[in-house]
Amino acid sequence: MLKCIAAVGTVLWMTMFLYLYLQLSSNQNSGGDSIRAWRQTKEAIDKLREQNENLRNILEKERQERDDQHRKILEQAHQVSSINSEKESIPKPEKVKEIVPVPSILGTIEQEVQKRMLDDRIREMFYLLHSQTIENSTKILLENQMISLMGLSAKLEKLEGSEQERIKHRSGITQRILASIEKLQNPKSCGDVNTLVCNLDKECGFGCQLHHVTYCAITAFATKRMMILKRDGSSWKYSSRGWTSVFEPISKCSFDEAVGKTELKPFTDPSSARVVSLGIVDSLLTKPAFLPQAVPEQLLGNLTALHSHPPAFFVGAFISYLMRFNSETKQKLEESVKAIEFEKGPVVGLQIRRTDKVGTEAAFHGLKEYMEWTEIWFKVEEKRQGKKLKRRIFIASDDPTVVPEAKNDYPEYEVYGSTEIAKTAQLNNRYTDASLMGVITDIYILSKVDYLVCTFSSQVCRMGYELRQPAGADDGSKFHSLDDIYYFGGQQAHEVVVIEDHVALNNKEIDLKIGDKVGIAGNHWNGYSKGTNRRTYKEGVFPSYKVINDWRSFNFEALLD
Repeated sequence: MLKCIAAVGTVLWMTMFLYLYLQLSSNQNSGGDSIRAWRQTKEAIDKLREQNENLRNILEKERQERDDQHRKILEQAHQVSSINSEKESIPKPEKVKEIVPVPSILGTIEQEVQKRMLDDRIREMFYLLHSQTIENSTKILLENQMISLMGLSAKLEKLEGSEQERIKHRSGITQRILASIEKLQNPKSCGDVNTLVCNLDKECGFGCQLHHVTYCAITAFATKRMMILKRDGSSWKYSSRGWTSVFEPISKCSFDEAVGKTELKPFTDPSSARVVSLGIVDSLLTKPAFLPQAVPEQLLGNLTALHSHPPAFFVGAFISYLMRFNSETKQKLEESVKAIEFEKGPVVGLQIRRTDKVGTEAAFHGLKEYMEWTEIWFKVEEKRQGKKLKRRIFIASDDPTVVPEAKNDYPEYEVYGSTEIAKTAQLNNRYTDASLMGVITDIYILSKVDYLVCTFSSQVCRMGYELRQPAGADDGSKFHSLDDIYYFGGQQAHEVVVIEDHVALNNKEIDLKIGDKVGIAGNHWNGYSKGTNRRTYKEGVFPSYKVINDWRSFNFEALLD
């Protein structure tokens, strides 16, 4: 593994020096912006020097830890009388497997975080390079080198079965969360337990409604209450047959059993009322500490090592619990998944929203933009696997013209997707049983793909991403959003902490000092993010690699040990 990390660092170093050399040459020819270019180049070189030193420190620390671990194993096996004598012959003990402990193939939390940070910084550098308007042949050369580097980084994550180990640990955390929810949702006595009533009929689309129920479930979990849908979700406007037309009941307790004639009190925290009714998150004047993107403090350390976005992982567990499909829905979903033949090779999922919000809350993105990032992922994956891959995509869209467009414009791609489902997603067909089954099918299949390209401004896109997390196969990074970063509607502020100083180079940028907190507004996917410095109150852009996430935590007492 050390050789791989060293190789990553070496290629990264050489690639950036080539880029800087070309930029300097170009600026010398143009003449006008040479001073500014010199400042930018100097800052980049200083940054590279610092990154190189950090990389050496990581390598040295990992080497030392491995040496210490090896020494302990030798001591326990009585293989040597002194670990300081390298020239001594080491006798082979009998029954070594019984007395030598098997070390974990994963590193410490800090090592795992550093590996993920290195992978993230490589992607951020690619975003920066990809956004540059430089000579085409030069840009192609540098992008190909960066794609090779990203493939090497992805391969490093899977060496020695380490990714399978991470999947096992992530899945174990999911099971712990689900078991805790299950226990709270199914008390011994339905009529005595503290209960939170959630009204399913929020005036919005399917994804928005499911996220509202998720907000209810997290609030109930944080306050140790059982969550019940009002009238058991029987009046859900998405289906005349109600919630259980597609999902399993939220609890073994019915609304009548849990609430009966008890008066519903408005939710407050704390509250002495046995039954409370929760309004929509938009109506909150103050945001409770348990709201997303808060993570159980009991899990945050391990999740930070295992996942790039712990809050999305935690939300995903609740989405997974709520979207437990009944037998009829399961059968339909299994048939839809079989049609895609995932066993034939990797599939990239594209969720393309067109009908609503585009032009108001979200910008229009053409199919070409989605396919651009799809092709980049396939190239990186080919570098990781070391072989040519068949291009295969699944398209979920509310626009019936997208699937035919993809088949016509990209004949080298095997395209899956239903124009019939797209038709049911039209605004005039939205609140029908067919539309409900269609959107559930799209979300479910998006949760099964190998990589997701979409717009996080879309609730359906975010649900597909969230539902991917509980199985443990996604470390949170297997996506590319064309607009927003991940968020949960009504969440607390998403903040990052500055780890490197930054001096603004123009009036669009903001100054940063190590330790500053920044309220993050978004990633521009060009090497820069936007936010507000909590110290200076100034808003602007800054290099994305100079900050790390400052995840919030909360003591969810309902979480089982």
